[in-house]
Amino acid sequence: MRAILATPALVDTELPEPVHGPHDLLVRIEAVAVNPIDTKLRAAVREGDPPRQLGWDAAGVVAATGERVSRFRVGDAVMFAGDAGRAGCNAEAVLVDGRLVGRRPPRLSWAEAAAVPLTGLTAWEALFERLGLDPTGGTGRGRSLLILGGAGGVGSIAIQLARRAGAVVIASASRPKSAAWVRELGADHVVDHHQPLAPQLAALGFETVDRIANFSDTDAYWEVMAELIAPLGSIVAIVGNRRPLDLNRLKAKSVTFAWEFMFTRSQFQTADMGLQGEILDRLAQLFEAGELRPTLGRTLSPINAANLEIAHAQLASGSTVGKIALVGWG
Repeated sequence: MRAILATPALVDTELPEPVHGPHDLLVRIEAVAVNPIDTKLRAAVREGDPPRQLGWDAAGVVAATGERVSRFRVGDAVMFAGDAGRAGCNAEAVLVDGRLVGRRPPRLSWAEAAAVPLTGLTAWEALFERLGLDPTGGTGRGRSLLILGGAGGVGSIAIQLARRAGAVVIASASRPKSAAWVRELGADHVVDHHQPLAPQLAALGFETVDRIANFSDTDAYWEVMAELIAPLGSIVAIVGNRRPLDLNRLKAKSVTFAWEFMFTRSQFQTADMGLQGEILDRLAQLFEAGELRPTLGRTLSPINAANLEIAHAQLASGSTVGKIALVGWG
């Protein structure tokens, strides 16, 4: 089968087709999407290291199922992010634990579906498991939520989920294109994260905000988050800190701070690992019903090392709006 490996350069190669285990699906890949984890793990591959098969966002067709799999059959169209501890999805056929897999909504193209899993799971877990928003909108309606990094992959779906949950969404975006994008997705207000945030929020009528979802740089915004968060508020972040964080800045306000890492369940094989498959199925239902819109920003074709290099470079530029996906093997 065709595959793309990081050596650290990206190279096209041929590999044997993998053999599935009892919990696995063997999936024929139709489309893949890229995420910061790809460029971070690629940067860790040094000359002389074993090649790494990257990619943790995909949509494809089930080709075989393990004996312990009951949710899927051969021929099902699926989408998944998978497990960062296993070979990624940048190959024609990959293995993934069936408990981490959701059904592809027929309404979405292969590329649109491939752009959903990693960011969709991250946004869902961040908002509903870490910040305590209600996915049905039954409680907390009208509470304010500041999303830092609103135009990126996670922010793009988080805006939609948060609005559906009843939050008043303030999204950060620094360029006219990204500001227009977050407004289209449903942000109630837009602030420029390249300018001081407190005066912009005050002008909008917010001296503090009830919740903050930082999908950008944790270190860069630590002090301003401590300033802006309301007493008894909650903060979630997804980007690891490079310097020590002063948690005492949150103490007087009794603020809750939480990390969100989408791969926690698969990495530690938690008892509730199957929730990720269930969340993806719920997201699929929302996309199919038209309650969520795709967050795909750019599509490249075919899936090969040259196009994956283009996608990685654009992602690293920090100016990406929405997700980048590759479709078809040519």
